[in-house]
Amino acid sequence: MQWYVLRVAANKELQVRDALSLKVEKEGLHELIGRIEVPTEHVKRIRAGKQTVHRRKLYPGYVFMEMEATEEGKVPDDAWFLIKSTSGVGDFIGAEGMPTPMRDTDVAKMMFDTEKPEETPSIKMEFQKGDQIKIREGAFENFEGTVDSIDAERGIVKVIVTIFGRSTPLDIEYWQIEKI
Repeated sequence: MQWYVLRVAANKELQVRDALSLKVEKEGLHELIGRIEVPTEHVKRIRAGKQTVHRRKLYPGYVFMEMEATEEGKVPDDAWFLIKSTSGVGDFIGAEGMPTPMRDTDVAKMMFDTEKPEETPSIKMEFQKGDQIKIREGAFENFEGTVDSIDAERGIVKVIVTIFGRSTPLDIEYWQIEKI
């Protein structure tokens, strides 16, 4: 079996995965369709001092499935009808009726991302030291400044802002600022 990428409707990845798994189970097509995966990661968010952990899809709009193709490289008819009759499913990546199998390196990366241990999740920040930012919320709303340092553990970004002609450091939560 090889891995293939299936396009699906946005925010329907988990529903499509569950529906396909259920249909494969009912139809007994285990010899044609193997594992069906939606790689996710745990992301920690801190808002107003409260920490929450969320699951974030690594590849939104895609479901990965292990499937046995025909000798010509096409999707077997039984599997094709099962997949296309599922709500929210688009098409495979590749030519019409001839999906392109994933490379082994891509499969290894996807499997590593999927099977990663659920240890302490990290906070996803798109800021780096020296980035120009704008404060979106709080007492200094609409001020612009430069990122001086980042405390990813607490979700705090130290920003240098000019107030009355003087450079002033501010500690701001990461979700209160945006890149310019």
